[in-house]
Amino acid sequence: MTDNRMYRVRFISQDKMFEIYARECFQGDMYGFVVLRDLVFDTNTSMVVDPAEEKLKSEFDGVKQTIIPMHSIIRIDEVEKKGTPKVADLDGKVAKFPSPIYTPNSAE
Repeated sequence: MTDNRMYRVRFISQDKMFEIYARECFQGDMYGFVVLRDLVFDTNTSMVVDPAEEKLKSEFDGVKQTIIPMHSIIRIDEVEKKGTPKVADLDGKVAKFPSPIYTPNSAE
């Protein structure tokens, strides 16, 4: 029996929101990082080409795994089938407020 799990991962990097698909998604050995392996892109040879997906394909070309900081991840979903990977510019001038992953107990 083959494992058909697939994950849709949305994360922010360099003022862009990425949505990519991976067959493996797990917490990395380094605290605060998520590892994505076996990224999934369309391999069809149709005449219609999606420029956004081609851009993502070229950006992740040759990547065996990517390691993303946990605070950059917006959402991880386990999905039944792959959708279209996307890159979108973040509109507005809203900056994410930095927050620590670990907050020490103030009573100590």
